[in-house]
Amino acid sequence: MAGGPWFFCLKHHTVEPRDGCAERHRLGPYETHEEAEHALQSVAERNEQLDEADRKWEGD
Repeated sequence: MAGGPWFFCLKHHTVEPRDGCAERHRLGPYETHEEAEHALQSVAERNEQLDEADRKWEGD
């Protein structure tokens, strides 16, 4: 398998190398293929952390 960077394609739900789909359709870059495979999970976790920080900031 070729080296990175790797991207997660939101259109095809697959991991792609740099020469994959247009950037507007993907997340990344990620250093490893495995990191790219878990891109949606990483985004969900990060969003939850940010939502929690917003709730704390707003005093909820």
